[in-house]
Amino acid sequence: MSNTLVVCEKNIAAKRIAYFLSSGKAITTTLGKTPIYEFTKDNKLWKIIGLRGHIISLDYPADFNQWTKIPPHKLIDVEPCKKVSEKQIASALIPLANKNPFLIIATDFDREGELIGVEALNLLKNYNKNIIQIKRAKFSAITNSEIKTAFEKLVEVDYNLSNAGEARQIIDLVWGAVLTRFISLTSHRLGKEFLSIGRVQSPTLALLVDREKEIQNFEPKTFWKLIATLKKKTAFTASHSEGQFWEERQALEVYGRVKDSKEATIKKIEITVNKEYPPSPFSTTTFLQSASALGFSAAKAMEIAEKLYTAGLISYPRTDNTVYPFSLNIRSILEKLSKSSFSNEVHEVIGNSRKHPTRGKKMTTDHPPIHPVGVPSYKLTADQEKIYELICRRFLATLAKDAISETSDVLIDISGESFKTGGYRLIEPNWKKIYIYIKEKRKQLPELQEGETVKISSIRLKEDTTKPPKRYTEGMLITKMEQLSLGTKSTRHEIINKLYGRKYVSGSPLVPTSTAIAVIDALSDCDVVKPKMTAALEKDMSAIADGKQTLEDTVRESRQMLTQVMKSLEKDKDKIKTSIQKAHKEQNTVGKCPKCGKDMIIRTSKNAKRFVGCTGFPLCKNTYSLPQKGSIAITDNACTTCGAPIVKVIMKGKKPWKLCLNSDCLTKKK
Repeated sequence: MSNTLVVCEKNIAAKRIAYFLSSGKAITTTLGKTPIYEFTKDNKLWKIIGLRGHIISLDYPADFNQWTKIPPHKLIDVEPCKKVSEKQIASALIPLANKNPFLIIATDFDREGELIGVEALNLLKNYNKNIIQIKRAKFSAITNSEIKTAFEKLVEVDYNLSNAGEARQIIDLVWGAVLTRFISLTSHRLGKEFLSIGRVQSPTLALLVDREKEIQNFEPKTFWKLIATLKKKTAFTASHSEGQFWEERQALEVYGRVKDSKEATIKKIEITVNKEYPPSPFSTTTFLQSASALGFSAAKAMEIAEKLYTAGLISYPRTDNTVYPFSLNIRSILEKLSKSSFSNEVHEVIGNSRKHPTRGKKMTTDHPPIHPVGVPSYKLTADQEKIYELICRRFLATLAKDAISETSDVLIDISGESFKTGGYRLIEPNWKKIYIYIKEKRKQLPELQEGETVKISSIRLKEDTTKPPKRYTEGMLITKMEQLSLGTKSTRHEIINKLYGRKYVSGSPLVPTSTAIAVIDALSDCDVVKPKMTAALEKDMSAIADGKQTLEDTVRESRQMLTQVMKSLEKDKDKIKTSIQKAHKEQNTVGKCPKCGKDMIIRTSKNAKRFVGCTGFPLCKNTYSLPQKGSIAITDNACTTCGAPIVKVIMKGKKPWKLCLNSDCLTKKK
């Protein structure tokens, strides 16, 4: 009996694929602790194994992993070596390779997935060079019909795609290792406190730092607005046609002319009927942007989407595509959703659908836009339910007719001064009834007629100031990264997560720390914090995937770029050291010592315990203990009883609280 071996990216995918291909008859065996799913089909013994993502890791040879002994620039031309990182699974592949199987790679179809599949393929061929029958199952959803079609129409392994993934792996390792070691060694930040720089991470962080500086340097400008509250059955407001008065004198003059007015005259009404086009299908970027608006971090939203994908509920969540392919069976999806909690929305779409689904600007052939493919047969978690609902409603909205609305622009006379207001009325909700996430701020006006007078409830002169630009939310940042070609659909959320993990940013929206600002300032003249170089490398990696450039040429070019970057950095070594050390001290200064008046900073003891110590040591030996769990936020406040610094302690699952560091403070003995 001939033997077929299928390699999947994860165990959950292997289990579901085995279930579909065997019509539920697969049995589970194990090799070591690795599950194998077996069944017989068409007189062939099928074995399906799930990996754990990458089972091969890329790293420098052991001799080059001693940071203080190898100058960072020496790493640029060192060839990384491949090591088996998942030995259990690698061991399970050995007996599976013995019988010269017909090998089918069934990992996710993108650069990363193709590389994972090729890594396993090469490992199997190392175990048995006689494996020559190799194919690829390409699918965008783990559903019965999609999987069966993929295995009926097997394709060739796309080595260009896996080479593009490997090029990224090599380039990111080299750039990350060289730059991270350089800045950490230069600023004497080693061990757990090392500083991280990356090819994509650094220009992304620079966006946040530049925005923070805009906010810090922003000079607000005062202006005045005249607002009238009018009433005809219901109250509505109108603003002076001037909009903003930049001179108080002029604003007061106009206010003086209208403040005692009791009636206003409707001078002109312009009504416009509008067609509001539904949103386009979800790409990864637009999905993450919408999930961010619901309060999800990009990393959390992707984690949930990946679970929904492997559970067969949505299509592959990593895609740039915003156009449904002609092959997508929309009718079949609607039939499934009609038996779910979205039955009302489905029936509305079926009875009142647009001729063609909406489409966005990007059309690719790897995967369709993100859309539902199944209905859950089990209870989803609250977060999973929110993400699944978001994707379902977006899909249904793309099939619904345009919304019809009416906007009105009204010109009003008050004692010879011109005021204006606007109204909005939704006539036919259509897609807006389905996609409930867009909140309309404009209000409907009462029925008004030209020439009529309405009563004035009040007229007020409001003083205000111009506002600085807003900080980036994760959704806004991912959109900006896409515009600048920073990272890919598969990596952008990971980059943002890394910025949090490295303590370069905090909060939501994202606020860069003083260390982050110092790092970017120190590298301000270097191309590594500018998008242009990273975008060029991204373009090269796309060329590899398209077969227009080789992995070797792209890696060589990236090493040449990095060599020039390092020459620039070496010149500014002293400036970088001073800048980062100063910022680190500022970031860790919790306040003044009540005993000697010098700064008190967060330190780490030899046994890795954190505490607060006085910079006047050894003359002043004042110290305070700190909670060893959670994060510490500086407050710039001191205890009014003992004078010790007050910090805010933030622990997961608990409400943040303020803490006087002095354990002997009288307030703690009451």
